Amino acid sequence: MTGANVPAVPPAVPARHVVDPRLLEVLVCPLTKTRLVLSSDGRELISLAARLAFPIKAGVPMLSLEEGREIEPEELDRLARRLMR
Repeated sequence: MTGANVPAVPPAVPARHVVDPRLLEVLVCPLTKTRLVLSSDGRELISLAARLAFPIKAGVPMLSLEEGREIEPEELDRLARRLMR
């Protein structure tokens, strides 16, 4: 279900729960104030600098430090490699 205005999303994420790409351009990590990247499954926003993943619930990014989960070094390496492609 990819159209001109609908971003390609893994089937696990309902279209109504997709974060608007324009919003992703302005959101930053609450700890480091650096760029966030969308996880490959579309369920989290990742701060590589803080090594934190913030969940997206019903299309709303939960950007409090209490909501963030620590990213394991192996996962961080995979994310960095994916972004360098």
